[in-house]
Amino acid sequence: ILMYHISTSLFICLTCRRRCGSTLEECSCQETCLSLKNCCSDYNQSCFNVSPYSSSMLGGRALRILGLTLPSDGHLLCRFKGDIEQRGVIDEEGRPYCISPLLLETGWISIDVSTDGTNFDRSGEYLSVYPSKADPSFKVTLVNSTLWQNYGTPNMAGQLRMTWNSSLVGSEKIDVELWGYREVSRTVAGLSAPQAEIRYLYSLGRNIPNTGDFSFLPEPREEFSLWELGNIRITASSKSEGERNLQALWSEGHVLAWHLSQAFRDDSSRWAQKKCLQWDNLEKKLPNFLDELIPCPCTLAQARADTGRFHTDYSCNIETGSVCTYHPGSVHCVRAIQASSNHGSGQQCCYDHSGALVLTGDSVGGSTPDRAHNWGSPPYREPPQVPGYSHWLYDVTSFCYCCLWSDLCHIYLNHRPSSGCRRYQPPRAGVVFGNLHFITFDGLSYTFSGRGEYYLVSSGHRELRVQARTTQLKLKNGTLVNATKLSSVAMKENSSDVIEVRAAGDQLQVLRNQKILPFTDQLWMTLQGVFVFAPCPQNVTVTFSSGAAVEVRLYEGTMIATVLLPVEFSNHTLGLLGQMNSDPSDDLMTQSGKVVSSANSTPEEIFTFGAGWNISKMSSLFTYDSQYLLDSYFFPSSHDTAFVPAFPLPLKPDDPLVADMLLMCLGEGAQFCIHDTLISESLAVGNATLRAHQHHQDLMEALEPVVSCGWLPTPRNGKKNGTNYLQGETLGFTCNEGYILYRSTERTCLAEGKWTGKQPYCITGDRVQSMALYLRPKQRQNSWYLFFFFQPCFNRMIKKSKLIKKHTWAKD
Repeated sequence: ILMYHISTSLFICLTCRRRCGSTLEECSCQETCLSLKNCCSDYNQSCFNVSPYSSSMLGGRALRILGLTLPSDGHLLCRFKGDIEQRGVIDEEGRPYCISPLLLETGWISIDVSTDGTNFDRSGEYLSVYPSKADPSFKVTLVNSTLWQNYGTPNMAGQLRMTWNSSLVGSEKIDVELWGYREVSRTVAGLSAPQAEIRYLYSLGRNIPNTGDFSFLPEPREEFSLWELGNIRITASSKSEGERNLQALWSEGHVLAWHLSQAFRDDSSRWAQKKCLQWDNLEKKLPNFLDELIPCPCTLAQARADTGRFHTDYSCNIETGSVCTYHPGSVHCVRAIQASSNHGSGQQCCYDHSGALVLTGDSVGGSTPDRAHNWGSPPYREPPQVPGYSHWLYDVTSFCYCCLWSDLCHIYLNHRPSSGCRRYQPPRAGVVFGNLHFITFDGLSYTFSGRGEYYLVSSGHRELRVQARTTQLKLKNGTLVNATKLSSVAMKENSSDVIEVRAAGDQLQVLRNQKILPFTDQLWMTLQGVFVFAPCPQNVTVTFSSGAAVEVRLYEGTMIATVLLPVEFSNHTLGLLGQMNSDPSDDLMTQSGKVVSSANSTPEEIFTFGAGWNISKMSSLFTYDSQYLLDSYFFPSSHDTAFVPAFPLPLKPDDPLVADMLLMCLGEGAQFCIHDTLISESLAVGNATLRAHQHHQDLMEALEPVVSCGWLPTPRNGKKNGTNYLQGETLGFTCNEGYILYRSTERTCLAEGKWTGKQPYCITGDRVQSMALYLRPKQRQNSWYLFFFFQPCFNRMIKKSKLIKKHTWAKD
């Protein structure tokens, strides 16, 4: 009996069932075990990957379970997130598939499968993504989306058309269905709370030939007219109408103007005005979310450089052609990556061709914040945090009511005013580049070419850790050089996923919790407490909930890592990138708290300082998934004491490399360029270092703080000659014909963030003369002041001139 219990316990300890991604004492259930050959015996039977690895959060995509073959008449059950259970599909060749479910959330979703109907002993995961970021080939395309969105308004009529990839449905006949989305209040345990609801409404066509093209003439559907947001879904006709979690193709969410009531088609403007006024009343009852939003960057350069807190808008951006339908006059918009803490709201900031922030006080194309963040926010499934849909309900349909379908846009903008940038503070940036140079957050530059694993940043604030791994520099001919370069960066904040970005040949490789992340389907991933953006194989940006970001780039085989930190990290950082406190003199602080003088230290002393920031094995965030990494970094000390770099080399006039090097290594960063060229005996290496330094200088210039004095209104019945409100800008004011300008004709933004002069007003000359008749000589001198403050009561005051004569007016 004792032996039975021992063997049973050993089996339980060694199994990977429900332990995929973990490391056990005797073996491993992490994906790294495949390369290290230390997997538990049942790893391949317990842990799997799927292909494709992503699906829209609306579901309907067939995810093939790799490494598993079943009889075509076998059993397959799929369980998502531990509670959504549905039958899988096995094709004629025995390949098993799970159909992704409708979830209304983004991120990595767990999958457990059972082949016996009882034991869910195989585990994997897939990435649920924001619908508009799903693979476009798996979408139903709404042809002429403007007609779909504005159908029923003047000059918007006729047939609506959709197209799709017919081969992805797998049926000769298909059904075209309309699904609606809404958020309704439900009472649970005596408490009322909003709940998200997405459900089948009706079919637009059944048993239609699967040609990949369908058109129809929409009719008003009075019984469904309260559903104003939804999607088209296409499924095989063999399935029941409205059956959930089928293999299907979905359109993007859109406003269902085309099925609204007949009243909308009879007079869309009047219908929309009524809806806008209803929305206006509702907004007045909802909590104020504007005060908790992060302020916008003041300039386009700042907005594009602050990658820790802002991300390019999907449509209105200069990278894809500035299609700014909802922001006329703007050329680029960004959105705050993080939703606000209390209400899950989102910030949007738009900029014109000059790089100035566009405000709604000046233009309907200005920046408009969102009551519900467009990308949602954890836990996602509850309103108003549902990705996409909550935003469309709170912020987009109302825009249609007030701005697109009626002339009440001022009501919309009153509830969605631009926040401006007076409170904006750009992040601070530190960088490591070349062989191996550091520029701290406070601007101190030094060279430390150690071999091992070190702390770039260690911060108690938000428990942020950023670690760097360095490797010996090898030239293209295979020669090893006595210098090092960056080879990997690992990072974590609070309880976030661990992200590692490392060089893999001529591209970067990203790992999440020691598992390689693919970026073939997706460029942007929402993970646990962290976002990862990989626009190309040589550029990765990792952003944490605090707004801290790590940008990793690969150029000419050399990694460059830039860490950007918001000002909240001030006085809370240590490591090779120094203390962030605007004082470069204490940046070379050791782990024991001793400050090494950067002015008087020798290269050897700085090398000793850098070596002291090596990480411990217990604190390492790195992945060791090869024998080389184990032998080079895991088993030995995290700082290689046997490796001694070549310290600065003297120039040799007879060296044939020197003449070309001196022509290339010019301007700021020349010393780094020269150092790396001599160390590597390569102009290409030196040039890569020079370019990396220049990139950092450009970033620092873009993030340079600027002063904003805040928005100035255009005087009523007058004009303003500009919309730039930054330090040094002067705005001029004029009045329309028949009006006289009172107060300042010009106002200049000063360095202390205040405007010169006083707000101007445009007043008619005859009213000024009429008012002056009722004033004593001294009072006439201040008639402008009187007129301004009592203009609403002007007529009443004229009739009661005795009261005016008794009043003593204050000086302006």
